[in-house]
Amino acid sequence: MSGSRAVTGAEPGLGDVEAAAERIAGVAVVTPLIGSEELDRVARGRVLLKLENLQRTGSFKIRGAYNTLSRLPPERAAAGVVAWSSGNHAQGVAAAGSLLGIRTAIVMPADAPALKLENTRRLGGEPILYDRYAEDREAIARRVARERGAGLVPSYDHPDIIAGQGTVGLEIVAQCAEQEVVPDQVLVPCSGGGLAAGCAIAIRGRSPQTAVYTVEPEAFDDTRRSLLAGERVANDPSARSICDALQAMLPGELTFPVNRRLLAGGLAVGDEEVKEAMRFAFRHLKLVVEPGGAVALAAVLAGKLELADRVTVVVVSGGNADPASFAAVQRAG
Repeated sequence: MSGSRAVTGAEPGLGDVEAAAERIAGVAVVTPLIGSEELDRVARGRVLLKLENLQRTGSFKIRGAYNTLSRLPPERAAAGVVAWSSGNHAQGVAAAGSLLGIRTAIVMPADAPALKLENTRRLGGEPILYDRYAEDREAIARRVARERGAGLVPSYDHPDIIAGQGTVGLEIVAQCAEQEVVPDQVLVPCSGGGLAAGCAIAIRGRSPQTAVYTVEPEAFDDTRRSLLAGERVANDPSARSICDALQAMLPGELTFPVNRRLLAGGLAVGDEEVKEAMRFAFRHLKLVVEPGGAVALAAVLAGKLELADRVTVVVVSGGNADPASFAAVQRAG
């Protein structure tokens, strides 16, 4: 099992997120922020969805990956990079590497959705498969990097990754302003905490009154429990969830201090609530959302937070759903 030991650099700030936004401009999509009358009715407030499932590569991960790889010195870029990922970071790194001419290899679970493995290869990445329940993906990545003389690209515990993911938060604040609303709260899917930390830096920096919450699967709610404990707490190694993208075992060494300082709290949702959110997104919004990408919407639909008479932004973080599994979820409803 892997924890989080690949910290590189210092904690990023708002200026780093703003600089990342300039670097990824024209590469990452400025994804829509949309409303839904049905969601507003359920919430008895206003709910806006930030659709990162419509992002290049199908998730927000291209933001941090491109920001990180674009900053590599030429000699390091020439040696290539090695990353580890359940699938979405893999696709982001592979796509960024192809755009920048950098060779990429990604340590991925052997049971990752076939779509994520296929897309990683199609985008130019080299998947290196491992057993997520018996092997340490970071140890494998470090070994491969040593053998090849390549650099490491962590999936969340790196300042350039955090800053890149934080551009989601910058866009949320700007798009809310365009719609003449101020968000009371923003719900962000969370695994290792990179997206949450980046969004918290950006949103609290631009809109200090806005509360930011993480949302995790119940079996992998290490950030929620760590926030309550005031220190990093690991998940049970036997934990299982359909949310394949949100299965970090421990909050990041770099991400957790940011999240502990800036977040309002953490929420958790069960797999059945996630499935219902996937069905809701498809049937009412015509959106394909993968399980991990649906957790924040699930929290809204399940009433995990007070929503009445408030403006709530929900980050839909990814849409790389396995077709067969997605169809099964829709049929089951």
